[in-house]
Amino acid sequence: MSASVYDIPVKTIQGDDTTLNQYQGKVLLLVNVASKCGLTPQYEGLEKLYTEKKLQGFEVLGFPANNFLEQEPGSEAEIQEFCSINYKVDFPLFAKISVAGADKHPLYQTLTQAIPERIGEGPWWDDLVEYGLTPNPKPEVLWNFEKFLVNKQGEVVARFAPDIKADDARIVDAINAELAK
Repeated sequence: MSASVYDIPVKTIQGDDTTLNQYQGKVLLLVNVASKCGLTPQYEGLEKLYTEKKLQGFEVLGFPANNFLEQEPGSEAEIQEFCSINYKVDFPLFAKISVAGADKHPLYQTLTQAIPERIGEGPWWDDLVEYGLTPNPKPEVLWNFEKFLVNKQGEVVARFAPDIKADDARIVDAINAELAK
């Protein structure tokens, strides 16, 4: 099993220092998000999933990142406003971080090292290549909206490709299995 994510320092979207310790005992879906991406409409499905399962001990945690074609250029205040107005996001958002490259945040170092392979690898990679982009090699995050499932003990147990939507049976079944434990 992987190391716990609970004690890694992060900042809230309001800029307050914190950790994920407050989520101990809950099942988490950590997602690197962006406001100006073709996958941005996934906010809607993530919010729906969060609303349906939060009373069962489930949380979606959004981590804005500007690593991919600068698709998250805004300030934390702009990101929060965008998410609230356009997608009525109520799940927790955190301060913008780097999820890939030399300046990768320690949280994402832990996540990518814990599970280097993603479920759903395939078409999205080919699409990026077709657009003339060079996708990050494994275990790096491929693109915006990659999802990491964390169990109640703070261990990374699954990783999903960016184009796998929140209502996909592979994600929902994995979440339900962790909630049942």
